Amino acid sequence: MKKKVLLVLCGLLLTSLTSRALAEELTVSAAASLTNAFTELKGDFEKAHPGVKVSTNFAASNPLLQQIKEGAPADVLHSADQATMNKAQEDKLIDPSTRRDFVSNSLVMIVPADSKASIASVRDLEKLERLAVGNPDSVPAGRYTRDSLASAGLWEKLQSKYIFGQSVRQVLDYVSRGEVDAGFVYGTDAKQAGDKVRVVMKMEGHEPVLYPVAVVSASSHKKLAQEFVDFILSPAGRTVLEKYGFDEPR
Repeated sequence: MKKKVLLVLCGLLLTSLTSRALAEELTVSAAASLTNAFTELKGDFEKAHPGVKVSTNFAASNPLLQQIKEGAPADVLHSADQATMNKAQEDKLIDPSTRRDFVSNSLVMIVPADSKASIASVRDLEKLERLAVGNPDSVPAGRYTRDSLASAGLWEKLQSKYIFGQSVRQVLDYVSRGEVDAGFVYGTDAKQAGDKVRVVMKMEGHEPVLYPVAVVSASSHKKLAQEFVDFILSPAGRTVLEKYGFDEPR
């Protein structure tokens, strides 16, 4: 009889532990430019929440949205632009009451570190042959680049020079490896590349680069998801984000 009771208790304990493990797993989808900062934030959040496992999914913002739309598991969405999050809200894929702008960034023009190109203004891009740009259809940095160059009357003129990347990190790789003459990435990406690239100038003529975050409507762990949002907005989260070059929303 005692053995039977013991087996029942062990079964109940195992079921409880299994349920808890499932309940304590969080999936965070974030724009590719957040990779380094969120890899550190993930570890910090797990340390502050024993038993919690955070899975991160990094990609360009539009593909992340499409994944969620198609039913991929996600609890929190962080995009690198307002347009993507607006679309997510229109499609009722996020809880609008949880939406917050949590960092800002800048768009910069970069060249390989050993580049001999003389670029004093955006007009000098006409002298170059290959320009790495995020695909404007799916990469927010690409849309910011398009708007910036269009405001200077150059977007259409430079069409034959574009090498499109599927994420801002791919654009950064093209420039870092010297496969293009110049490219357009976020200031934080240029910082992470270290001495592999050189920042030529900060781009203008585009909307402010503001990153919003929100809890996904279909999340099975809304309470924990909100705790993650609160964490990145906290002083501890802000310190990590600033370490990687992100600024407060402005």
